Amino acid sequence: MIPRYTRPEMAAIWSPESRFRIWFEIEAHALDAMAEIGMVPAEAARVVRERGDKAVFDVARIDEIERETRHDVIAFLTHLAEIVGPEARFIHQGLTSSDILDTCFSVQLVRAADLLTADLDRLLAALKTRAYEHKDTVCIGRSHAIHAEPTTFGIKLAYAFAEFARARRRLHAAREEVATAALSGAVGTFANIDPRVEEHVARALGLRPEPISTQVIPRDRHAMYFATLGVIASSVERLATEIRHLQRTEVREVEEFFSKGQKGSSAMPHKRNPVLSENLTGLARLVRATAAPAMENVALWHERDISHSSVERVIGPDATIGLDFALSRLGGLIENLLVYPDAMQRNLDQLGGLVHSQRVLLALTQAGMSREDAYAAVQRNAMQVWEQGGDFLALLKADDAVVAAVTEADLEALFDLGYHLKNTDELFRRVFGTGN
Repeated sequence: MIPRYTRPEMAAIWSPESRFRIWFEIEAHALDAMAEIGMVPAEAARVVRERGDKAVFDVARIDEIERETRHDVIAFLTHLAEIVGPEARFIHQGLTSSDILDTCFSVQLVRAADLLTADLDRLLAALKTRAYEHKDTVCIGRSHAIHAEPTTFGIKLAYAFAEFARARRRLHAAREEVATAALSGAVGTFANIDPRVEEHVARALGLRPEPISTQVIPRDRHAMYFATLGVIASSVERLATEIRHLQRTEVREVEEFFSKGQKGSSAMPHKRNPVLSENLTGLARLVRATAAPAMENVALWHERDISHSSVERVIGPDATIGLDFALSRLGGLIENLLVYPDAMQRNLDQLGGLVHSQRVLLALTQAGMSREDAYAAVQRNAMQVWEQGGDFLALLKADDAVVAAVTEADLEALFDLGYHLKNTDELFRRVFGTGN
């Protein structure tokens, strides 16, 4: 991912320095386990750990070796031997490159999931705070982008909270899915490595042993992980799209915070554009695009090939870095979102009371009118307001068929906004539980 959309903590997970440090930890933990069961001298394991812990791995040197060997793990092991000395001959015994690469990838994905979880927690906190702030801020709900019935802006934010709470649960499941280590040797049979080594390394790294691997960890695990990131990105886009629509000049119910000194357009000084939410929409596309190649990585040849490798070198960093940036940006956007209740009320009143049409329809049917006749009576008055403007309630009061079924007082009662919002507390209880 380009620096513009990269936050340092997530980027550090994917840096060469971090990768080589994880590789060393895998090799050192494996040596510790081998020493415990008598496969290698305990002194050799101690020396490797001591010298490796103190080392700063030279990325340039490793790259130099790789240009000759054309093998990244061998290049690292060669450099490690330069640091460790003769005891290096015990390193990597019975292991394959995939044991190191796959277990490292698991560590990186787990660490990335933990950062993404923290991002989601910040976003959820912001959504909850703003939802309660605007729990009773009445606005128009829309279907097909057309005025439908009243709701509140707090309910809109509660929708988003519930969605991202599901995202958090999915991310936890995805983290668990990829949190496995494989140190099973060539073709995964443990022929030259004791299964106890894998168990020790997995425990030391906070992972679980992969129950059965074919020299590589099965890629259905990774497919589920990246698919989950794609779903979360889609939720980011859904909320960003809502904000973009609500910021349109003709609507202007909410607005992204516009800081002092910020410029909206190089040509038009008056512009205040929803650039953050537009950016989030684009980032969501990028993150979502990593799910398909992750799924295509599932079908590897026989016990192992490396067709997945080049894909994962790109999508691992890009998907997690991109989503980390997007979730952080969205959290800040919600925290600082400008909300305009007066504009919401103006928009709600724009159609002269048409938003109450369903209540009138139901009242007429309950008064004995057939649904077809009731629908026709309500619609003919509604369409007059739609096309010519006016007051929906006044037209209904002047309609003989309507007032023959329902009194004027009862009609007026049907235009009470509170009716539509009477279950707001129940919705909040379902989403947030009891209390604030």
